[in-house]
Amino acid sequence: MLEFGTFRPVKVENIEEHDMHSEHFYIKKEDADKINKAKREGHRIIAVGTTSCRVLESVADENGFVKEVESDTSIFIYPGYKFRCLDALITNFHLPESTLIMLVSALAGKEFIMNAYEEAVRQKYRFFSFGDAMFIH
Repeated sequence: MLEFGTFRPVKVENIEEHDMHSEHFYIKKEDADKINKAKREGHRIIAVGTTSCRVLESVADENGFVKEVESDTSIFIYPGYKFRCLDALITNFHLPESTLIMLVSALAGKEFIMNAYEEAVRQKYRFFSFGDAMFIH
């Protein structure tokens, strides 16, 4: 079975040894300005999707502000990570033992996320990008 970046499970004992996949991105100046204005005015920064989350956190300075940039990110966000830019995330449910379940657990806490998954299974939610979604804040 082929395992592509986002869906590749973590197979190392020490998660810091996991070889995180890279994603290319471009943030336009006008978009960076909008994000920074919202941040300065005390609004919440909500990413839609884990790629957007990874991008924002990759480029954010220590105060959570971003800049125009084109680059690649291989940031690995897992529990213990301190978010600089992002306040919330809209994403779908993710595979157990994946880097993405670790990312959402870093934002909301592993216990909370696992309880949400148990409820989703009980309620027969559709998983894997087929109509499921959650708002994590």
